[in-house]
Amino acid sequence: MTGGLSRDVARRADIIPRAELRSLVEHLKGRARIFSALFIVALIIGYPFADRMISWAANNTGWRPEGVDIVIIQPLELILLKLRISVHVALGATMLALIFDLAWNGREIIARGKRTMVKEGSFVRLAGVCLASVALAMLGLFYANSILIPFLLEYLAADSTSSGLDATWRIGSWLGFIVGLLTASAIGFQVPLIAFVLIRSGLILPETITENRSVLWFSALAIGAFLSPPDPLSMFLVGGPVVVLLEIAIIFERITNASDRVL
Repeated sequence: MTGGLSRDVARRADIIPRAELRSLVEHLKGRARIFSALFIVALIIGYPFADRMISWAANNTGWRPEGVDIVIIQPLELILLKLRISVHVALGATMLALIFDLAWNGREIIARGKRTMVKEGSFVRLAGVCLASVALAMLGLFYANSILIPFLLEYLAADSTSSGLDATWRIGSWLGFIVGLLTASAIGFQVPLIAFVLIRSGLILPETITENRSVLWFSALAIGAFLSPPDPLSMFLVGGPVVVLLEIAIIFERITNASDRVL
């Protein structure tokens, strides 16, 4: 009895139990080449996509505040910008692939860590995660395009005007700022789904999420700061919705888990 209690306490102390963590690390190592190849392919595909995005952004009135001039200063600036956009596209594709992989193989990873019978993945589960992931990514892009980006750009342009300065932005800084916000929102909105998948796979306990809520809130804001432009306002506007969605994911997991137990 005492031994079982101590093991349960140790399990709760770790965010991911050691056996499952080793199994997860080994699984990711085995997938490293696949993810690397996917990143390179998405990077190549993303480069011509960058041309269309630059043309679209130049004609997007919501992304170009009135009175702001967009200029190219360096000859290679446009090429570097295309490469930067391609990297963001590749990063997003790799993140989605990682979520799908965990949704399909999560239970198998746990079974191997515990050295129990391997459980096969469920197509229904994978399809649900895929749809949820795409929906969250689209929601993040919609939030960034309709609310976050116009608000921040108008704020920055108004700040320059109030200081008596002419607003002239380099295309690399301007569109890089926008792409960073789009990527941060699309990837950041996946955090609740990742938490849900990890809980349902058994990699972490639901109590781990609730007991470390403050740490997760800080992590969400830190991720927002890392992926988005490094200013406090962008960090808050990107990380805030992620925190709200994480709380919704916790509530949803409790409700669906309780329904599974009843059934």
